[in-house]
Amino acid sequence: MKHIIKNKDIILSDISCLDVELCLFCGQAFRWQKKENGAFHGVVKGRAVDIIQKENEIIFLNTSEKDFLDIWLPYFDLERNYEEICKKISEDKYINEAAKEYYGIRILRQDSWEALCSFIISQNNNIPRISGIIGRLCEAFGDRIGENDYSFPTYEKMKDLTVEDLAPLRAGFRSKYIIDAVQKLNSGEISLNEIEKMPIEKAREELMKIKGVGAKVAECTLLYGFGRIEAFPVDVWVKRIMAELYEDGLPECTKGNEGIAQQYLFHWRRNKENK
Repeated sequence: MKHIIKNKDIILSDISCLDVELCLFCGQAFRWQKKENGAFHGVVKGRAVDIIQKENEIIFLNTSEKDFLDIWLPYFDLERNYEEICKKISEDKYINEAAKEYYGIRILRQDSWEALCSFIISQNNNIPRISGIIGRLCEAFGDRIGENDYSFPTYEKMKDLTVEDLAPLRAGFRSKYIIDAVQKLNSGEISLNEIEKMPIEKAREELMKIKGVGAKVAECTLLYGFGRIEAFPVDVWVKRIMAELYEDGLPECTKGNEGIAQQYLFHWRRNKENK
């Protein structure tokens, strides 16, 4: 992979296994939009960006090299060799089929608090509604960083909020879980910094101390918020996959990369159902 700076844009070339649209809209993140000109617009860590992918180039518009190195490089997991990982996990015929059809999915390394809060909101919910709740959360409690852009509010900034304060979000029963997470993080009962260092079993246990955080939300937080690619979220689609194809568990070729295998299988199975 190479990158150059041109007119305040960062242009990537010679990068394998990265389809920006697939990454942003395969169920990992909820704040991205596709604009009429084909650019993808989003806000990550308080920075708004437009991204264009064409042929062998990916262009990050009007961003600095520092932001590229500090934010976008880790966000798209660009230092991990996905070509090698896909080759390994594709020893399984079903993953091979999924990876061929949707080649270019990477695990987005999101802010751990944003991932935790977002997947609390995602429970028993659909993507348009999840996006709407998160959008209202950011507009109400985040910082305005552009005409229509807001940062994701930190849990520190939300420390004095109550369930009643979240009523305009229309998040329903999820509001009390968000507030519990905010309170436990601000009190120090749970530390995201410590979770990052923990063995994965212990990290799961810590996250599930939060009311409303079960196995699926904990696994999603570990995978998308901490980059723990061995985490394996199981939702209704993955349950179907396991029942239909992997009654005895995932194949050995996925060991250590279960989360990446899951993302390919999840997107493949969900889209297969909808075709």
